[in-house]
Amino acid sequence: MGSRPAQQFADPFHVIAPTGYAVMQAQVAQGTATAAAPLLTVRDVSVVFGGITALNGVSFDMQKGQVLALIGPNGAGKTTLFNCLSRLYQPSAGDILMDGVSILTRPPHRISEIGIGRTFQNVALFPNLSVLDNARVGAHSHTNSDIISDSLRLPRSRSVEVAINKKVLRILDYLELTHLAHTNVAGLPFGTQKRVELARALATDPTILLLDEPAGGLNHEEVYVLGDLVKRIRDERHITVLLVEHHMGMVMKIADHIVVLNFGRKLAEGTPKQIQNDPEVLKAYLGDTAK
Repeated sequence: MGSRPAQQFADPFHVIAPTGYAVMQAQVAQGTATAAAPLLTVRDVSVVFGGITALNGVSFDMQKGQVLALIGPNGAGKTTLFNCLSRLYQPSAGDILMDGVSILTRPPHRISEIGIGRTFQNVALFPNLSVLDNARVGAHSHTNSDIISDSLRLPRSRSVEVAINKKVLRILDYLELTHLAHTNVAGLPFGTQKRVELARALATDPTILLLDEPAGGLNHEEVYVLGDLVKRIRDERHITVLLVEHHMGMVMKIADHIVVLNFGRKLAEGTPKQIQNDPEVLKAYLGDTAK
């Protein structure tokens, strides 16, 4: 990594650094994580669309309990990699392993079964359904209900629905959405819709939560609240978080580890401090002015 002063990164990476006990906790957590096998391994992943290479041999590990940020300029391949992780895309080469087992044999509709939940860059909700029903969709991915039992409202189906409602209402309360439970999402502000999508992802009981540009479209105050929420989800719900994000202030504040992509390749990885002081990262964001 380079050794340029951190203040040269004031524009893209401005953040108030954590101090004291928060730093100590992060150091202890990081030391514990690095001693263990990675929860997620991305190994030499490439994606080629026709003659265009969207990802080119990208590799990194993510440890359990981390908030890992995937950053880079537009077109760097971040969302392409996310789509591989959630099985919407099949890599042209390489492998992705969770707890040492490849996930690439799983179809997209079964990816939540192994503990991967996701939100999307563009909110993907059912606009004519209520907040409660949108969140319930996530919870149904872990039930054994069938169309006959559901249609006939058999006792087993009713007990499953009661359990789902209790679970989802607890999540809505956690995200401060209870008062909107029976409101259709179509008329809600964009920031609130993003929280509804997060509620749906949490209802899948993820081990790994993929957040695709969660701060996009939010104002400054909403971004600040979101950053604290992501850390709470990691700390209180024990969920490992991988996020794609352009808001560098939030990334530098909440991420334990950062992977930087540029033109489909891994440009750098390290702690927020290391990334802030990497001249190649600065050049990728600011161009020749970084010289």
